[in-house]
Amino acid sequence: MVAGRSSPGKVEAVDVVVVADTDVEFAAFMTRSTPALARTAWLLCGDTHLAEELVQQALVKTYLAWPKARQGEPLAYARRILANLRIDRWRRRRREVLMASDTLPDPTDDSQGLADQHAERDRLSRALMLLPTKQRRIVVLRHLEGLTEREVADAAGVSIGTVKSTASRGIARLREVLEAEDPAGRP
Repeated sequence: MVAGRSSPGKVEAVDVVVVADTDVEFAAFMTRSTPALARTAWLLCGDTHLAEELVQQALVKTYLAWPKARQGEPLAYARRILANLRIDRWRRRRREVLMASDTLPDPTDDSQGLADQHAERDRLSRALMLLPTKQRRIVVLRHLEGLTEREVADAAGVSIGTVKSTASRGIARLREVLEAEDPAGRP
């Protein structure tokens, strides 16, 4: 109901703020996508606080481009913005800082074997941080986020052949690092 002060028998109209359907749609997208974006961001940078900042910036940019983003795959659009923001930040700083992995967003709620999961995640995170930025980005998007080669190529702005070769070299390097760390060959 809309009403304002008026003289008896006379009602003044007051503007009502209506939430646009696109805002509701974006809010639903943001709720669904934030955990996946946070995980990707952390894997790309290794710092929980920086990852949160990157996710916020990516969501703001996605919101500003929502009419365009919603026409295709909004999560892929936001993920590409996220990767580009990480690259921009890296170019400004030109150095990597490895932070503790105790706060990595983890989608599993299973408490069985939680210590082993944390240990394996820590091993993988440390090995990922040894990869060059480009290799790490492609390995994370392709193998940890499960994107297709085409999606990774689009997100990274490179050819499919570059994705294949870079991912292959990155995985080979990860194997070397992980095997050197655990010569017993833990499964």
